[in-house]
Amino acid sequence: MPQPAIPTANRQVSVAEIPGRSEAYSSGVSWAAVIGGAFVSASLALILLALGTGLGFSSISPWSNVGASASTIGRAAIAWLILTQIMASAMGGYLAGRLRTKWTHVHTDEVYFRDTAHGFLVWAVGLVITAAFLASAATSLSAGAVQRGGNATTVAAPDASMLSSNAYFVDLLLRSNGAVADRNDASERGEVERILAHGLRQGMIPPMDSTYLAQVVSARTGLNQSDSEKRVSDVFEETQRSAERARKALAHLSLWLFVALLSGAFCASYAGTIGGRQRDHVAV
Repeated sequence: MPQPAIPTANRQVSVAEIPGRSEAYSSGVSWAAVIGGAFVSASLALILLALGTGLGFSSISPWSNVGASASTIGRAAIAWLILTQIMASAMGGYLAGRLRTKWTHVHTDEVYFRDTAHGFLVWAVGLVITAAFLASAATSLSAGAVQRGGNATTVAAPDASMLSSNAYFVDLLLRSNGAVADRNDASERGEVERILAHGLRQGMIPPMDSTYLAQVVSARTGLNQSDSEKRVSDVFEETQRSAERARKALAHLSLWLFVALLSGAFCASYAGTIGGRQRDHVAV
């Protein structure tokens, strides 16, 4: 006798109940949840960055002994940067854990790993989004500055000198005492600035360049050769001290930025596991 046909619904249930079937045909990453959490993380980071910038500018002052000191502002900025990364990354990772799909027939350890990976992916994608936004903003500002310089050629040379890090030391080196008429020689100033930059890279000004700079200073300021040589030596030492301070500040900023980003990655990963447990109705 012919066997009765198995209903279609029963056949689907039996296929779904095969061990490993659902895991094999389901993705291990919920990209919609990851991208949503990444955008939330990037947006919150930018909001907190704007808030920290406003608080920082409101606490400083150009007047002496008014407002917070530079060291206090630096420590507060580092603490705010770390706090921003923790809050933004944790929020994005938690949302990714709560919004992901529920995996069936998957071991608990694998679910825990996937939730951790979701939080880490949120941190990585959010970091790329934030970096792309900041790079785009910086490119737009640079393009606007170049366009303004092209439209106003008369102010192009002063703007370029103002953007140079050694412009002040060139002014200090060529500062006149009023005995000699001031000359606005852009090519000469550019040459002096290049000599100083080369000396910084070499750690010293070559004797031939030092003698030439002394001659330029003597012609521009009216000082004798020995006083001009002393001014060149003093200004170059001050330039070296300024470059050393900038190097240390950049090194400290890079190290603390690494700490902040590492803290954000850890918090996003851990928050992803918390959100995933609540998504699966597992007690934390």
